[in-house]
Amino acid sequence: MIKIKKYAAIDIGSNAMRLLVVNIVEQEGKETQFNKSSLVRVPIRLGQDAFTVGEITAENSDRMIDAMKAFNLLMKVHKVEAYKAFATSAMREAYNGKEVVALIKKKADIKIEIIDGKKEAAIIASTDLHHLLKTDKTYLFVDVGGGSTEFTLFSDGKIVTSRSFKVGTVRLLNEMVHDVVWEEIEKWIKTNTADFDEVSLIGSGGNINKLFKMSGKMQDKPLSYLYINSQYAFLNSLTYNQRISELGLNPDRADVIIPAVRIYLNAMKWSGARNIYVPKIGLSDGIVKAMYFGKI
Repeated sequence: MIKIKKYAAIDIGSNAMRLLVVNIVEQEGKETQFNKSSLVRVPIRLGQDAFTVGEITAENSDRMIDAMKAFNLLMKVHKVEAYKAFATSAMREAYNGKEVVALIKKKADIKIEIIDGKKEAAIIASTDLHHLLKTDKTYLFVDVGGGSTEFTLFSDGKIVTSRSFKVGTVRLLNEMVHDVVWEEIEKWIKTNTADFDEVSLIGSGGNINKLFKMSGKMQDKPLSYLYINSQYAFLNSLTYNQRISELGLNPDRADVIIPAVRIYLNAMKWSGARNIYVPKIGLSDGIVKAMYFGKI
């Protein structure tokens, strides 16, 4: 006997907003399956507002309301039973973030929770990492967003430590990350990985997923440091327009992909990792799983 539940997750990031609808398949004696039913991504770059002027502008607030109304209708059509909507870095830092949340609740009937970096890292880590983590190995999980990057160190299948830093793609594009932040990250990574012989990276986020897709590799195979480094040089050699026309990147991906790759490269360099694994996971996947297992 198969039982199917429908859950949804809304991830309001600094570069884009996503609605993920998942079919949760329960069958006696078998592991629960989480099958993606639909994913809608809307390129509203909230971080551009939040990190430069400190607020969500009226225009973007209106765009968010429209997007949330659409998300609400899509959830109704999909017959979603339960959902959670989480907002991250941009909404955390905009002084009118809470006002915008209240407005969306009133006009689009979507309840949004603004979460901190620690909770964000914990939700992402609650995804199906156990399938990927070889218990005798050490991994540095790096989730790069528009406003912040979450670093989580796993060893023996357990979380050793985690930390969120204010370094993200939109922030880097606007030249808002000072050298001292990079120095802090370097120190944190080197200090926490020093006791482990070999560390591999796990990369999460839209940019590394895109890079992985472009590599044509099988899902369980990692990308090497050399490959990432050569791709970084290649992307830098192209203009913004070339990255759109020749590589087929979305306009809101073609600029942020370069600072994102820079973050992953630095994390690999400072942890001594030679490889990076790229499972298809992110905050929205984590939200659905955390909801299902009663963690949020």
